[in-house]
Amino acid sequence: MKPGEQHTPILIVGAGPTGLMMAAQLLRYGIQPVIIDSKQGITQHSNAIVVQARSLEIYRQLGIIDRVLSDGKQAQGLIFNQKGKPLATLPVGQIGQGKTPYPYVFLYQQYKNERVLLDYLTQNCCPVYWDTSLKSIGQQADKIVVTLAQGNGEEYQLTTDWLIGADGAHSAVRKQSDIAFNGDTYPHYFYLADVELEGEPTDYMNIHLSPDSFTGFFPLPEPNRYRIIGNIPPGVEGREVTLDDVLPWLKEVTGKEQQVKQCHWFTTYKLHHRMAEKFRSGRCFLVGDAAHIHSPVGGQGMNTGLQDAYNLAWKLAAVVNKQTNETILDSYADERMPVAKSLLKTTDKAFNLAMSGNLLVSFFKRWIMPRILETMWSNETIKEKLFLIISQTGISYRESKLNLHLSQATKVKAGDRLPYLKVHDEKKHEETDLHEWCAKPGFTLITLGHIPETELFALARWITQNYAQTLNFFYLPPSNKNRHVFDAFEVKADQRKTLIVRPDMYIGLMADVVDTATIDNYMRNVVGVFKS
Repeated sequence: MKPGEQHTPILIVGAGPTGLMMAAQLLRYGIQPVIIDSKQGITQHSNAIVVQARSLEIYRQLGIIDRVLSDGKQAQGLIFNQKGKPLATLPVGQIGQGKTPYPYVFLYQQYKNERVLLDYLTQNCCPVYWDTSLKSIGQQADKIVVTLAQGNGEEYQLTTDWLIGADGAHSAVRKQSDIAFNGDTYPHYFYLADVELEGEPTDYMNIHLSPDSFTGFFPLPEPNRYRIIGNIPPGVEGREVTLDDVLPWLKEVTGKEQQVKQCHWFTTYKLHHRMAEKFRSGRCFLVGDAAHIHSPVGGQGMNTGLQDAYNLAWKLAAVVNKQTNETILDSYADERMPVAKSLLKTTDKAFNLAMSGNLLVSFFKRWIMPRILETMWSNETIKEKLFLIISQTGISYRESKLNLHLSQATKVKAGDRLPYLKVHDEKKHEETDLHEWCAKPGFTLITLGHIPETELFALARWITQNYAQTLNFFYLPPSNKNRHVFDAFEVKADQRKTLIVRPDMYIGLMADVVDTATIDNYMRNVVGVFKS
């Protein structure tokens, strides 16, 4: 099957989690993309198994969170072991309590992410054209001419205004755009086993450290099912490895024999740490693994790709819908490249520490690291900061040109993710939260403080006249039940505050006044929004 149209506003190459998220976000803004993939269908086996809190917040905004939560599993903790004996136990069950609706580490395999997003596309009449690959790209000033090929060898051309490369580490879009993919390959070979084990099930993730190896047991949502990841044991490298080759090594590192009832998948692979030299070339953009790949430490990879798509989609939609100037697209790389660079640096350090066979490092892992971890875990401030990193809720774009901070507030600033704060709706007499206020597509204006009714009506009328299609409006008056919201944004009793939240739930504007001139300046001159 091939698209019936000869032109599409946006062509997405790659129907993994990142590409599917890109399409799902565009659909929210009324844009019907074309999405292709050289595979026959969604992934049946997948490496990624962790969905972090920030990604779950995106699923909530899409309206599919209930299905995601019903088919996954919360991890209760992380245990570091050596020779079968626990060195440190770190509970993670409700580690981020009060910071997000999802204050935990959630286990939900990649193929399930793909399936739930594909269903979202299907419900919105957006098919994926499987068994279709990208052959060539021809960039022109106002469009791109692409040649696509189906599995039967038939080739055809399609034109598109914008091309998204979500096609993984071997991205054809990146190669066709002649973008360097700088980095290296780790020297070790690894195995991955998706197995059902005998014995008492656990909701804890177990990491087994030996002098120069790493083995992880991760519980999956299905009963007694685990994802086992580790480096190929000594003596079997250089030939085809099977699960039987690994089992004796697992017994040695875990201190007990692993009784495998069924093996659903076993594979070997090498790990890479690379990043694209740039995330954009003309009308082509790179997202997810096409832009950056790294070690699986911390369960960050798939989540980072989902957020790449989340960041780019609303900006691209605004351009396609002729609501903003094209210069807004420059902010994608400005915001996401530092995130990818930082992630590569931190995961590389953690991975090299886990794999090092150096005697001093081995001594550190065995005797010192567990005590450091448990001490850190007993400190609530440190634990909170670690959760912000792991959950990706702590990612900030404070340096972005899309921000305008006109406030004396220092705890939360423009460029930060909108805090998850519960709100008592005085008008409806019900509980909600700030994230729920941002459920609709577009920007969200939130005003805090006492505003007379006549001024509120005038502000609402001005928004309708100037930004009816791009700005949703909420007002929160002072009240005892919502005092915590005012405290979070450092709003004193006699003050007002303006927040404009971007479509990706990051604060774009924070101002200590509420007036149309400030709002208009931000929307027109900072974001580049055209008036209605």
